[in-house]
Amino acid sequence: MPLWEYDVFLHFCKDTRRSFADHLYADLKRKGIVVFREEETLKRGKYISQALLKAIQKSHYAIVILSANYASSKWCLRELAEIVEWKKRMNLIKIIPIFYHVEPSDVRNQKGTFAKAFAAHEMDSKVDIKEIDTWRNAFKEVSSIAGYIVGDM
Repeated sequence: MPLWEYDVFLHFCKDTRRSFADHLYADLKRKGIVVFREEETLKRGKYISQALLKAIQKSHYAIVILSANYASSKWCLRELAEIVEWKKRMNLIKIIPIFYHVEPSDVRNQKGTFAKAFAAHEMDSKVDIKEIDTWRNAFKEVSSIAGYIVGDM
């Protein structure tokens, strides 16, 4: 039995779903690459589903599309934290960041829209500050990996 069920776990937020993420998904599939991408119908909540965790764990690569509105989504941040945690724990997944119309340094240093999003999360009494710290660390880790820059900034 192969170690990986998927070549790629495609991780993105809704602002790129109908554009860049869809095109990238189609191109990867056309090249015969087995891609897991979550569907819009997937129920989102406070916790990542076991099916989604298993897909992360059974993927060789995680392509992470970081966009301007990415950090405003608690769901996307939780999923990113799981990807980074899996990499740290088992070192079985390789992360490839794509900086979509954002500067890698803005992601790494959490400036601009990223700073605003994190400030909003910190004001939300339903979000644990430790979880926010986990998200910040995951952001720093992923933005420190050499990736691809797409679009004008």
